[in-house]
Amino acid sequence: MKVCITTLEFPPDVGGVGESVHRISKMLLTGGYEVHVAVFRASHRTTKDGSRRRASCTSTLQDGIHVHRIQNAVRGDVVEIQDFYSDVYFYLKQLHQKHHFDLFHTFFMTETGYVTTMLAREQNVPIINSVRGSDLHKHILSAKYHAPLSWVLENAAWNTFVSRDLKRRGEVIAPSIAHKSSAFWNSIVPVEFTHLPTPTLASELSGVVIGSVGRLRDKKGIEFLLDACEQISSEVNFTLLLIGDFIDKERAYWEQELQRSELGDRLKITGIISRQEALAYLPLLDIYAIPSLNDGCPNALLEAMCAGCPIIGSNVDAIGEILEHHVNGVVVNPGDTEALANAIRYLADKPDLRKTLGKAAQQTAIEKLAPEVEYHNWMQVYHNVLDQKNSTSSLKINVQDLALQL
Repeated sequence: MKVCITTLEFPPDVGGVGESVHRISKMLLTGGYEVHVAVFRASHRTTKDGSRRRASCTSTLQDGIHVHRIQNAVRGDVVEIQDFYSDVYFYLKQLHQKHHFDLFHTFFMTETGYVTTMLAREQNVPIINSVRGSDLHKHILSAKYHAPLSWVLENAAWNTFVSRDLKRRGEVIAPSIAHKSSAFWNSIVPVEFTHLPTPTLASELSGVVIGSVGRLRDKKGIEFLLDACEQISSEVNFTLLLIGDFIDKERAYWEQELQRSELGDRLKITGIISRQEALAYLPLLDIYAIPSLNDGCPNALLEAMCAGCPIIGSNVDAIGEILEHHVNGVVVNPGDTEALANAIRYLADKPDLRKTLGKAAQQTAIEKLAPEVEYHNWMQVYHNVLDQKNSTSSLKINVQDLALQL
């Protein structure tokens, strides 16, 4: 059986969606599927140097996965979004005509979902739509996206969500999907932390080391973490380590926030680093903070749990579902600076409690976030969709036979 996954990113691209698609693609290979991944992103529809280019599709074999990177044409100074999608649709259709996919699977509705679902419905091929977070948390609030996103949900053969919260929102937007939806978390492959190299800033960390990992952007709630650390600065000797960097379009805002915070040398920012170096920082953290305002099921959380970090997380999406307050972490409401400061203050002078919470988080990762659990969930979704397709095909054949007899 041949599946075509459409996605915004795929390794070596940096990003949680890309990591998830790669992990799931490997699972599908294990399950006996031939896996194709089509990669395209609207934000890449212009060239940095202002040059022109033809539309193209470059195909390679990567870890047993057929990867097709689609680029739109750039014929002028402005590339309209409909021109971008027209080029993407053309190459997706060509790929289908060549490989005859049995199933499409799209990740992130706003950019990939609509054009993939349109093609799948026209070609009478079932499609699975996987909601990751921002597509339903942020983009759905735009009037121009609301109707297309609702249409994508309604026209998928099955919808998957990475948290129960997202599934509930999806069913509010499109009530008809309740019978063809499921929610399950991402998984984490166990990481061997003992053989990782010493990270660059290791010698500059002192006191209680509070860390947060990821692409630092609006939804991560970093401003509330800055405020919380500022509140406790006269009581706790700490270093705040931000592992990652701010996205370019928000950089000026975050530079302003950093100046306002007056944390000075207590704040360390790694900038963009490799995943291996980011992982190497995790065992050095006394507290891992993930104060997101919304966040799907972030891989960074799962990696911190795998490392045995004591975690303070906000009660949103999968973060609030996976973490149990005072069992395997400390849970606070999103955007609540006071609660976040109190949680850091509470854990700062309790090394034994931090160790207990960290071990419990690690055990949760081993038992509930194992790849075997996610693999079972995906195989069940794929079997359901393909069984439904085969049943429908059999019905059509019977109807055609009856028409010939009549």
